[in-house]
Amino acid sequence: MLARLPRVSFGTQVLIGLVLGIVLGLVARATGASADNPTWLSETMRIIGSSFVTLLRTIVPPLVFLAIVSSIANLQQVANAARLAWQTLLWFAITALASVVIGITVGLLLDPARGAGVTAADAAEPSRTGGWLDFLTGIIPANVLGLSASPGQDDSISLSFNVLQILVVAIAVGIAVVKVGKEAEPFLGFTRSALAVVQKVLWWIIRLAPLATVGLLGNAIVAYGWDTIGSLGRFTLAVYVGLLLVIAVLYPLVLRFNGLSVRQFFSGAWPAIQLGFVSRSSIGTMPVTQAVTERNLGVPRAYSSFAVPLGATTKMDGCAAIYPAIAAIFVAQFFGIQLGLTEYLLIAFVAVIGSAATAGVTGATVMLTLTLSTLGLPLEGVGLLLAVDPILDMGRTATNVAGQSLVAAVVAKREGILDQAAYDAPRRGLPWAADTPEAGPVGDTVDQPVTVGAVQDQAPEASDEARHPQDARSGARTSAETDTVRR
Repeated sequence: MLARLPRVSFGTQVLIGLVLGIVLGLVARATGASADNPTWLSETMRIIGSSFVTLLRTIVPPLVFLAIVSSIANLQQVANAARLAWQTLLWFAITALASVVIGITVGLLLDPARGAGVTAADAAEPSRTGGWLDFLTGIIPANVLGLSASPGQDDSISLSFNVLQILVVAIAVGIAVVKVGKEAEPFLGFTRSALAVVQKVLWWIIRLAPLATVGLLGNAIVAYGWDTIGSLGRFTLAVYVGLLLVIAVLYPLVLRFNGLSVRQFFSGAWPAIQLGFVSRSSIGTMPVTQAVTERNLGVPRAYSSFAVPLGATTKMDGCAAIYPAIAAIFVAQFFGIQLGLTEYLLIAFVAVIGSAATAGVTGATVMLTLTLSTLGLPLEGVGLLLAVDPILDMGRTATNVAGQSLVAAVVAKREGILDQAAYDAPRRGLPWAADTPEAGPVGDTVDQPVTVGAVQDQAPEASDEARHPQDARSGARTSAETDTVRR
């Protein structure tokens, strides 16, 4: 009898989680829960959501290292990797420049500081600032694992990782494997086997996404500063208008320019985008971003395992372009400082170059302090905006994640390595590609060598999905079943 009952698709489960999260969050607030006064319900949702993001962040270091080593070894020529890296950075810069122009325009038109309910007493310098030399100091690994330790308040030691440093170590090891050749095959075989194991564990974690969505969104409704939106309503509106223009106008134009379907992109990338929104973590969402980029958008793993982790540290149109531009205009208006053409050009320069200069430590606050210090504006202005930062961070992270998937798909298309059959696979009109609970774990397919500039029709064996469109839908869905994962 139970076997005859229709199974609820993974995408529908996530949608139910979103609705339940909103309902339970409102119930918690109605019963007196707040960030300073948690109740059993709000605390339960917080633990569920934070535990899920912690699990995802835990699996990021081995996933990044193993995937990049395997992928570089699968490239037929190391020179191809250099070409792909250059194209990736170029499109990072192009979309960042367009995004910051949108941010400046929105800031000038909406006048974000007008009517703000904050005072000079709210101004305070942040505890962490950004600098132009952060890239040089951050790219050199402190150890082979890219880990760092810091003491906790209870005399405990907490470990953290730097994705950029792990990326550097993995690239070096991958190139070494290629150069060593046959003698490195046992190591490469172990790496591929370990990657399959890590991806299986990742799949188990991602199956918890519907439950995690309830906790993340419910906690957001309880803990974030919704009551303070009134004092910074115009600024909040300006930021979200800018983010919406990037996602709904800029990205579709880029897709159309490169001959890619807008609907297929967003239906494929949506699982990662929505998870970025509720989790507020580009790094935490990265495993899902990489999964949907490979399986839903048809980007080869040999390239996506490099582009997505790099994008998670440097490609941030929300945090590094829209937000700093509008926030800098707000701070200048609040302190009565007039900005001229030179200052606006500096804002654009920081947005395009600054995210790379602060790679590894990039975040909205770091980028804002870098922008303000470059313009000579008071760093105390950062404190004026902290009350609504969690609310803004939801939209910023979703935009970041969308841009990371976008660039990977665009570069793959332009270089002729995109699996167009997987990209165009029907998703039955749903915003999620996942509707097959029985599908296997992400990454069960074997990587094939990638040659930049190769035409897909000349290598039909490179993709099972291309040979079997029906299976392609099932395979692509698997990734978005991985579909749904702060810096």
